Amino acid sequence: MALPEIGSVPPAFTLPNQDGQNVSLSDHAGKHVVLWFYPRAFGNN
Repeated sequence: MALPEIGSVPPAFTLPNQDGQNVSLSDHAGKHVVLWFYPRAFGNN
């Protein structure tokens, strides 16, 4: 999958938050959103 272009419409997605509850991008439609993640935070390195 290619990286989205800056300013393009992002694909719909749902991810768990820090409390394990699912949050969808559509829950925040019309708002600015910052997605912060640690790619290997929960894996065995």
